Amino acid sequence: MRSLSASHSVLSELIGSMVVAFMVALPMPMAAQTDYYNTDAGRPITVEDAYATERYAFELQLAPLRLERSNGGLYTWEVEPEIAYGILPRTHIEAGVPIEYRDRGPAGKTVGAAGLNVSMLHNLNAETSIPAFGIAGELLLPFGGLAPDNAYFSAKGIATRTFTWARFHLNTRYTFGKAPVTPPLGEESAGGELYRWLLGLAIDKASPLRSMLVTAESFVTEPIQEDGDAQWNVGAGIRYQASPRLALDGGFGKRLTGDDQGWFLTFGMARAFAIRSLLPGAARARTY
Repeated sequence: MRSLSASHSVLSELIGSMVVAFMVALPMPMAAQTDYYNTDAGRPITVEDAYATERYAFELQLAPLRLERSNGGLYTWEVEPEIAYGILPRTHIEAGVPIEYRDRGPAGKTVGAAGLNVSMLHNLNAETSIPAFGIAGELLLPFGGLAPDNAYFSAKGIATRTFTWARFHLNTRYTFGKAPVTPPLGEESAGGELYRWLLGLAIDKASPLRSMLVTAESFVTEPIQEDGDAQWNVGAGIRYQASPRLALDGGFGKRLTGDDQGWFLTFGMARAFAIRSLLPGAARARTY
């Protein structure tokens, strides 16, 4: 219990320092910017909202970076360039390739692709007297030297509820398929963030005059390995609209239970754009 309280204290100090640093460094407010309000998994936290990329719009995630440190002092870096496209009303498709650098201690270091992610998210409804609901499916394909041997499909349910003072998000996720073959001693499990199920809750607060969103989360995951124990995680982050088409985000988190209570940092940068030839006639006449 003492170590858990210490973790909470450290996390609170980090959150406060991060918020103050961002508030001091931000430039003057900018108008007509809302992309910072639409959160994605990993940008900046794991729990996302129920809304999809706008129809006909592309979102290119240029530098989604994740750094993780284990209890033993080993580091894992992951960069996953992704692109999303609003293919239908309230629906987007997305594809990305995670590239990882893994420090395995005496076993050496490994660099390579950790799979090919293909996903689709559909927003079922806008918020009224009930929350907004979304459903998503993600397929992880065995592409690259650090990818799992088999393909894995994950199904996700998302709910978002907005109040005048904050938004709340609930995510549930389940992954189908057998556990990957256990790697040699000292090497991380194949599949990176592959887990059997996830249950998470997040809260965020928007500052429209600064085009900024501050968010925090708590989520529980169970590793896909048969003998894995559930892990409780916490995290926080900020998403900021640097220009009408460019959004930046940063976050951090920590595992509070389990054998490896390491920490992780994230940084992301996304650019929104459209291709005129894909727009309908009415929208093509407008400047995106």
